[in-house]
Amino acid sequence: MKAIVLGAGKGTRLQSEQFQMPKVLRQANGRSLISYVLDHINFIPQEDTVVVVGYKKEAVREALSGGKYLFSDQDQQLGTGHAVNCARDHFEGYNGNVLVLYGDMPLLSKATYEKIIKTHEEANADCTIMTAIVDDSLPYGRIIKDENGNLLDIVETKDCTPEQLAVKELNIGVYVFNAKLLFDNLKELKNNNAQGEYYLTDIPKILLGKGAKIITCTVTDNNEIFGVNTIEDLEFCEKQLAKTEA
Repeated sequence: MKAIVLGAGKGTRLQSEQFQMPKVLRQANGRSLISYVLDHINFIPQEDTVVVVGYKKEAVREALSGGKYLFSDQDQQLGTGHAVNCARDHFEGYNGNVLVLYGDMPLLSKATYEKIIKTHEEANADCTIMTAIVDDSLPYGRIIKDENGNLLDIVETKDCTPEQLAVKELNIGVYVFNAKLLFDNLKELKNNNAQGEYYLTDIPKILLGKGAKIITCTVTDNNEIFGVNTIEDLEFCEKQLAKTEA
C-alpha cells in the first residue's frame, strides 16, 4: 500500500494568505492539519507516501523534512485529478494499491483509513470510494447509485441537478485505487465542468465503463468527514480535536 496526500491548496476561504501559509500548515489545537493526517496513516511507510505540494510548497517540504516523505509539485491548481497525476513518477512499475487522501482532513481516524483499505482488499476491488450518509446539505459530491446499490456516478455539488442534490450519500474524497488502473486512466479526464478542472471523481465512472469493480465504504462517525475550507471548519475541527486529545 502506498499513499498520495493532496496538499497543494492555497486555502483562500481560510484566509491563509494573510498568514503566508499553505492550507495544510494551518494549525488546529496547536498542530498543523497535515501532521494529524500523516499520523493517521502512519501504518503506510513514509517512503511510500507522496505529498503533492503547490502553494508555498517550500514551507510544506520544510515542515516535513524530518521524515522520509516523497514530494510532487502541482504548480498549477487544475483540480484533484491533475494533482494526483503530478505524483505519477513515483508510481512507475508499481502495480499495488494506493490510498488517495487530503492533507486538510485532520479528523479522519486511523481506524477509518484502515477500514477502507480492508474493504478494498477483501473485495478485490479496483476502486473503493469513502462515503458518508448525511442529512445536512454539505458541499460534497453526491454518490449516484442504481436501485440495486451499484455505483452509477459521482457528481460534484456545483454540477448537480436538484434531484441529485437531494441524495444523502456523499463522496468524502478519499479513495483506494489499483495504482496502475488509476494512472492509466487519468489521461482520459476532461475539464468540461462548472469549475473547468480535472476531477478525480470522474475516474470511477471511467473505470466503470471499462468493467472495473467499484465499491463504496461508508464512514461510521460523520464528525470525521470535515475538511478545513473555512474559518468555521477550522474552529469545528479544533473543538473535535480538543475532545479527542483531552
